[in-house]
Amino acid sequence: MNTATSGATTEVEVALTRLAHGRGLALPAYATAGAAGLDLPAAVDRDVVIAPGGRALIPTGYAIALPEGYEAQVRPRSGLAARHGISIVNAPGTVDSDYRGEIMVCLVNLGDAPFTVSRGERIAQMVVAPVSRVRLCETERLDGTVRGDGGFGSTGTAG
Repeated sequence: MNTATSGATTEVEVALTRLAHGRGLALPAYATAGAAGLDLPAAVDRDVVIAPGGRALIPTGYAIALPEGYEAQVRPRSGLAARHGISIVNAPGTVDSDYRGEIMVCLVNLGDAPFTVSRGERIAQMVVAPVSRVRLCETERLDGTVRGDGGFGSTGTAG
């Protein structure tokens, strides 16, 4: 595994294979110097229309080999979500370091109008990050906190 550090950013080398139906598409890329995610393109042969409430599994045309100890998260693009209600069903989708298949994106249309996915359109972003593995230790009782077992909005309610 090759890594390089520049300031607060660590650069990790990730092998990428362009699949046959990904020919002609731009490589996943960071849109700006400060971007955390690489934009992923749609590798569709023809337009895919997603009806309101519908979903579609969209290929990206790429497969990657992450180094052991890393994962990739496939996340929605904020502009598509804000303008069209387009999100990802299993956001964030996880790409494990031992997965070698094509990166696929399951888009969902939460908007009120049909949405068309065209070839090459940036449909999601991929963030590569280190993974922490945990060792679970079963116990009869957990330590106490002020919050306790309150969840689902409990921290925003007045006593």
